[in-house]
Amino acid sequence: MKRRYEIQDDQWKKIKDVLPPERKKQGDRPGTDNRVMLNAMLWVARTGAPWRDMPEYYPSWSSVYIRFRRWQIAGIWDRVLEHVSIEPDFESVMIDATIVRVHQHGAGAKGGSNLQAIGRSRGGLTTKIHAIVDALGNPLRLELTAGQRHDSVMGYEMLKSMDLTQKQVLADRAYDTNRILQLLEEQEATPVIPSKKNRRVQRKWDKAIYKERHLVECFFNKTKHYRRLATRFDKLTCTFKAFLTLASIMIWLA
Repeated sequence: MKRRYEIQDDQWKKIKDVLPPERKKQGDRPGTDNRVMLNAMLWVARTGAPWRDMPEYYPSWSSVYIRFRRWQIAGIWDRVLEHVSIEPDFESVMIDATIVRVHQHGAGAKGGSNLQAIGRSRGGLTTKIHAIVDALGNPLRLELTAGQRHDSVMGYEMLKSMDLTQKQVLADRAYDTNRILQLLEEQEATPVIPSKKNRRVQRKWDKAIYKERHLVECFFNKTKHYRRLATRFDKLTCTFKAFLTLASIMIWLA
């Protein structure tokens, strides 16, 4: 029986071999199928509900949570995302950031908000998602910072980690900094970034190509269909990023 939010057969075939082998029977209890566990994780991600409120037709919430965390610690989510994103469209890349409000249950983790990518901005306690997407709006790089951190600071670090040779880089005015422009020049990339209004010399930029930047906004819109991402309930940055990676995998599979 197909239920809402569950992964489709063709999608499952593309990733099933990347997931760890299912555990053998333990005593009288057989190991739970990876697909069933993944569907339970997707239910939590899409509904935003607490783990404990998981429907009874899924395995126990603690079993699902433990496997979710085990895969996160082992780097499985990143491995699956790398597996499904093997053919990006590099005609251009786009970078942007979006704010996610932190629920009161997501604050107060040990180590303080600075270690949990939570900061205070106009919207209160927030986390900022930074993303680089390809020419079709599919995610290539994802990072989390505190909400008040400027887009261009993390943007520079993310762009520096990529090969941008001969590529068009689309971004809004927040990324119009000398450091980023110099980085793109060194890599022979073409900046499609409007000049800040306070620049004495306004650069020329291709307005027709710039219109394609809406695809990075579409990516953020798709991620926020997952209510676990539209509002941050998770105290740990690694858990929140695991949900973000899971959503990105499903966007690639769509």
